[in-house]
Amino acid sequence: MITIKTDIHKELSGIIEREAPRFTGKLLLRNEIPLPESTFQQLLNTNILQKLPSIHIKRFINQCVRCGNTKKSLFGKIPCASCEKVHLYCRKCIEMGRIMECESLYYWPNLQQIWPIHESPCTWKGELTPSQQQASDRIVQAVHKMEKELLIWAVCGAGKTEMLFPGITVALEQGMRVCIATPRADVVRELKPRIQQAFSNITIQALYGGSEDKEGTTQLIIATTHQLIRFKEAFDMMIIDEIDAFPFHADPTLTFAANRAKKINSTTIYLTATPRKHHQSLIRKKKLPHVFVPIRYHGYSLPVPQTKISFFLRKDLQNYLPPSAFISWLDKRINPNRQLLIFVPTVLLAENLFDNIAKKLIQKKVIEKRNQFDFVHAEDPERAQKVHRFREKELTVVLTTTILERGVTFPSVDVAILDAGHDVFDEAALVQIAGRAGRSADDPTGEVVFFHEGKTEAMVQAINSIKQMNKRGGF
Repeated sequence: MITIKTDIHKELSGIIEREAPRFTGKLLLRNEIPLPESTFQQLLNTNILQKLPSIHIKRFINQCVRCGNTKKSLFGKIPCASCEKVHLYCRKCIEMGRIMECESLYYWPNLQQIWPIHESPCTWKGELTPSQQQASDRIVQAVHKMEKELLIWAVCGAGKTEMLFPGITVALEQGMRVCIATPRADVVRELKPRIQQAFSNITIQALYGGSEDKEGTTQLIIATTHQLIRFKEAFDMMIIDEIDAFPFHADPTLTFAANRAKKINSTTIYLTATPRKHHQSLIRKKKLPHVFVPIRYHGYSLPVPQTKISFFLRKDLQNYLPPSAFISWLDKRINPNRQLLIFVPTVLLAENLFDNIAKKLIQKKVIEKRNQFDFVHAEDPERAQKVHRFREKELTVVLTTTILERGVTFPSVDVAILDAGHDVFDEAALVQIAGRAGRSADDPTGEVVFFHEGKTEAMVQAINSIKQMNKRGGF
């Protein structure tokens, strides 16, 4: 139901009632508001739409109002077609549509939209483990009391998504608007069917680059953190998954967007298996409430990675040859029936190593046919289809960059990292990659192997971190 002032014309009242769900809580350019000019001006004149500058022009530091960018190198100048003057534009968020200093942004405040109250919106029939229940109860408490922040630190495979269901249920029962945000589109695609199944009577939209959903008008939204750039004071409950993941932890624009997208009085739930030093410091200083879940949902420990030195590994990889230690390991795998994820540090290496690894996999009888093997990376236009084929076991082996280090679940895989000492594999990445193995109750172990030419501090820290979490879990 829409609440409006009594002195607004009935025709305008109908427009507000119809369009409020479409534009509420958003920052948009004029060309993103497909309304007739007369209607648009009426909304401006009645202050339903608020006009904002697109770029704050200051003497020393300019700031993009939409994405928060203040870096001088990420602003450019371009002649304006309308006024024939040269104007500043933001290069940082240009993928969301170019924003120039001579244009305005338009904001539809959240005051006119009242979201429905749902009775028993959760249709999930599963049961939480005691550890999951403890974390879930704490989330529910945070939503009820509108606590500002809560961090859930749960090991890979702990079942973080299921822990969220009761908290989301409470929010929807109270007529709140909920956003689940995550840095990577792959994770959004993974979450959409799981959340939709758990809340089968609730309309859910998934927003990411290239997604079929475009509007962002539903009460429950799943989105990449990039998509939050278009929202302002829109959500009562913000859930940020994988807060340690690239690019979220390294891009202040995304933190800026996430903070602006929540209402002033809101609750933010952070989820991570590998908190960065900043969040660990806040936890130690008791400035960030948290719950630690040290046990996987099936009750087994995390697989501890093996390290295997491979002399001349870098030389082999420079020649796009699989390292000899990796080839030897293929003969000794404990369970050759498991699927295999092979991680490499660069796209170039994945592309050029592919043919030679395929030959070895056939030779070692890991695969029977070449079409059982493929490679994937962030810019691969077919990556969603390839991940689906791997999940459906149409592919036995996938060669991948760090794009599959987190947020995807396969029931029975072994994991190998070629050149685990490369700079791209920091401690968090190594822990997350190791967490891809042993995620099924039917096959809770799985091998994880770091192939290297010399151990790095990140490798040592990752293994120690996994051992420490297992210890805290009672293993």
